[in-house]
Amino acid sequence: MQAFGTTGWVAKFVLAILAVFSLVSWTLMILKVSQLRQTDSDNRSFLDEFRRATRLADVQAAATRTPAAPLAGMFRAGFLELEAQVRVLQRTGQSGGQIKSLVAVERALQRAIGIEGAKLQRFLPFLATTASATPFIGLFGTVWGIMNTFRAIAVSGSTSIVTVAPGIAEALVNTAAGLAAAIPAVIAYNAFLGALRRQRGLMEDFLLEFLNLTERTFT
Repeated sequence: MQAFGTTGWVAKFVLAILAVFSLVSWTLMILKVSQLRQTDSDNRSFLDEFRRATRLADVQAAATRTPAAPLAGMFRAGFLELEAQVRVLQRTGQSGGQIKSLVAVERALQRAIGIEGAKLQRFLPFLATTASATPFIGLFGTVWGIMNTFRAIAVSGSTSIVTVAPGIAEALVNTAAGLAAAIPAVIAYNAFLGALRRQRGLMEDFLLEFLNLTERTFT
């Protein structure tokens, strides 16, 4: 607090910006952890019911009960495509328990993977921005503090600790604040990317499982 009190208005402004970045990034990290935990829980619940079900229509209720599960979103997309193809066949009098295109079902599932992946990536751009921008914002405050130090030396003609201390303190405070905002954001961003890669792999596995079940049932 004493170091903060000795800083100039530019350094205080820089510190305020860094504080906002840090506060928002910590809030988003907490929300993201909660989101991923709910996603994992709902995915497990949905997948268990999907594998126990004897008919695809029976899984609809499970998809409704697990709204945070990306797998449920994929199932709804695939099931809607199946229903659409069955309705077309019924209208043309070709209904025979088969579907017209398994490739179309796969495309629907791939689109759903993209949509669900985008939902899971929510908040990550801000964390990436915090991780990359805050060190440079802090560096700006550092440079400003060093400039103030040289200015004080030029005015006083002295290099005593009393002359240089305020500027150096200002520079160090901004450096520390920039790193304090950036380091947690970097760690969280990389951890969340790993979690998203696992979710992506799970969705791709489910795509194959859904297609296998569809092929057995409708072709």
